[in-house]
Amino acid sequence: MNLTQLRIALFTLVHKEIRRFMRIWPQTLLPPAITMSLYFVIFGNLVGSRIGQMGGFSYMQFIIPGLIMMAVITNSYANVSSSFFSAKFQKSVEELIMSPIPLHMIIWGYVIGGMARGVLVGVIVTAVSLIFSELSIHNFFITIYTIIMTSLLFSLGGFINGVYAKTFDDISIIPTFVLTPLTYLGGVFYAINTLSPFWQNLSLINPIVYMVNAFRFGMLGHSDVNVSLSLLVITLCCGVLYLIAYYLLSRSSGIRE
Repeated sequence: MNLTQLRIALFTLVHKEIRRFMRIWPQTLLPPAITMSLYFVIFGNLVGSRIGQMGGFSYMQFIIPGLIMMAVITNSYANVSSSFFSAKFQKSVEELIMSPIPLHMIIWGYVIGGMARGVLVGVIVTAVSLIFSELSIHNFFITIYTIIMTSLLFSLGGFINGVYAKTFDDISIIPTFVLTPLTYLGGVFYAINTLSPFWQNLSLINPIVYMVNAFRFGMLGHSDVNVSLSLLVITLCCGVLYLIAYYLLSRSSGIRE
């Protein structure tokens, strides 16, 4: 395929993925806004008024970056895992693999669609957060880089989950038993440096800690871990998951059965 054909193929896949979640926006875009609004009211206002400041900021300001990242993570992951598994369930993905489209383009088609939903939900949650607190951007580059790379990372994770899933129930196992606990323990609602040394060291194993703190630094200028290390961890994780996704797709693991 020449460059023009590759662009058309990628655009077609991305357009299909974006139309897919935009067509059912009451199920894909509205629930995160409502859920995060409840978090802002319950944790930010009711609980936050008792906690006071954290990291030199009001509790509401402190948790907003973490809640935005939580929305980006769950929606990026869910979009790709459900979309790819549906294509696999309908056997249409086999035709896609057999077509002249390079495997890299197939991966990017699904992943960019997941990133689009994740970033769009992040923008919506950010807009909702303005109702409850003022926001500012401390470092624009780190803010944008973190949200894009995090959505990329979890879109790739969703792709891998979609490849392995054999039933619709399988695509909910990882979000329920892995992503949710890691997100809640990732410093969304508390500062890592308030924990005991043992739990601080244990928290550093959690990759979401680096994503939340990098994004918090981008918005507030505050981070509990080294920002350069956080960006490196996010980038390396993206590279590793991409290689895994390409390997699985090239082997047709869990697809052709």
